[in-house]
Amino acid sequence: MVSRSNSSRLVAVLAWLVATGAPLAAQAAAPTAPPPLRLSFADAVRLASGEVPVVALASLRTSEADARVRQARAALLPSLSVGGSWLNRTFNSKSLGIDFSFPLPGGGTATLPDLIGPFNLYDARFSATQALFDWSSVRRVRAAGAQADGSRAERGVTVEASVLAAALAYVRAVRAQSVVGARQADSAIAAELVGLAEAQRAAGVSPAIDVTRAQAQLARAEGLLLVAKNQLDRGRIDVTRALGLDPATPLAFSDSLAPSLGAADVSVRRDSAVNAALANRPDLRAEQARAAAARQTGSAIRAERLPRLELAGDYGVNGRTVPKAIATRDIAVQVSVPILDGFRREARLDEQDAVLRESQVREADLRRQIAAEVDAALLDLGSAEAQQLVAREELRLAASELSQARERFKAGVAGNIDVITAQTGLIRARDTEIDARFAAATARISLARATGVARTLH
Repeated sequence: MVSRSNSSRLVAVLAWLVATGAPLAAQAAAPTAPPPLRLSFADAVRLASGEVPVVALASLRTSEADARVRQARAALLPSLSVGGSWLNRTFNSKSLGIDFSFPLPGGGTATLPDLIGPFNLYDARFSATQALFDWSSVRRVRAAGAQADGSRAERGVTVEASVLAAALAYVRAVRAQSVVGARQADSAIAAELVGLAEAQRAAGVSPAIDVTRAQAQLARAEGLLLVAKNQLDRGRIDVTRALGLDPATPLAFSDSLAPSLGAADVSVRRDSAVNAALANRPDLRAEQARAAAARQTGSAIRAERLPRLELAGDYGVNGRTVPKAIATRDIAVQVSVPILDGFRREARLDEQDAVLRESQVREADLRRQIAAEVDAALLDLGSAEAQQLVAREELRLAASELSQARERFKAGVAGNIDVITAQTGLIRARDTEIDARFAAATARISLARATGVARTLH
């Protein structure tokens, strides 16, 4: 029989095993969270320029346009075909409209029977055609090539837009990250001020209302921190969406709102920037390609008035039975000259002329728009850089004001209302400084987009 003391020790051991085993089992069952994906600004630009769905779709449209060029070129290349047939038929000789009769050697005449057949006919044939002169098809090939150039330029427009969206999403996310850091610093200062107010009250040099004010300020700072963290999480989702990633992908941003964030290979001189934009903007190249395609299409329609020369031929064997089939061939040079098609050609020409004039109007307006976008981006960049200088000075003065107010409160020569006011001013100054850095980065990105070099952002 087990003694009472041994039973107690056994129960204690079992309880210890259960207590220690449960956390171990929970740890073993809990899945390991994947490490966050470290993402730099340059990585985001690279992914947005080549690995997102909108760019993939634009690439497919470019492939479709290249395929249409090959389709148009097929009209100028040889056409080859091989065919074979077996025919078993009967026909009515009277249906030919001729009364077939022929004299017999012994006298008299004979006529073909009304029903002829059935009989078999076998035919195997190799056919070929080749256009010798078809200027309209040549022009259509050139028009299709211009349309393919436009499709490639449209892909460039898509890439630039994708990079812009990803870059702005990244900058907004790192701005939210900076705001979280600022709110954490605000919460730390607020907690320190609560401790200082409680110490001052314990020493009998400060009323209880100072502790209440400090606690209220701490609660406000913690609330703002929660809002900032939510904005950061939303920013991560926006970045994953801009890059075509799973929204649940954990991200860690390796860049911050540094002065170099959003830089690109672009001049800040107005004339150089405008000239670079006119040379690089893919939307302008796309419009020029559309105008070229309209001109080539109009030329192709005009060339339809010219003769078309074609060589055609075939070679094969045919006969009533396969063993007795004989070789036959034909070769022909065909010329076709269009004369009148009900004035449909003239209407198509009028349509292409209108399309060309419309494209020219859009191109002229787009050139003015490009210059305006460059000017606006340069103005925003200059303003943002000036705002940064003012914001840094405001932040320095706000930090100095808070330090002085805290020293006065410690010395007991003032209440903490001045400290609370100074801390509120510091929060505003931090937000202003972050907003100024964010505005500068956004202006640099906008300038790169306006000059058509968003893909060079780094």
